[in-house]
Amino acid sequence: MQKYLYYGSYTAEGYKGLMAEGGSKRAEAVRRALESIGGSVESFYFALGENDFYVIINLPDNVSVTAFSLAANKSGTFIMKTVVLLTPEEIDQAIKKTVDYRAPGQ
Repeated sequence: MQKYLYYGSYTAEGYKGLMAEGGSKRAEAVRRALESIGGSVESFYFALGENDFYVIINLPDNVSVTAFSLAANKSGTFIMKTVVLLTPEEIDQAIKKTVDYRAPGQ
């Protein structure tokens, strides 16, 4: 399974919903949504600062990630971004690949 980081901020409408149901119920809703497409939550944190939440999830493929992102973002209750997370071993594999690349202007 691939790991992804989702982070984002609630809109005013999202804050209303969060205040009404609380953090635990929100985390449970995310867990259920991910399980419905073969994924899981590794960690879920609310935060103070620029972003309101950080969630590390496991999903089998990019199609599932896209489905989750579309379903979540269409609610309009938050703005969320996705980051693909790589293991140290995946970086080791990437370093070993030879890429025939030419920089602009060279």
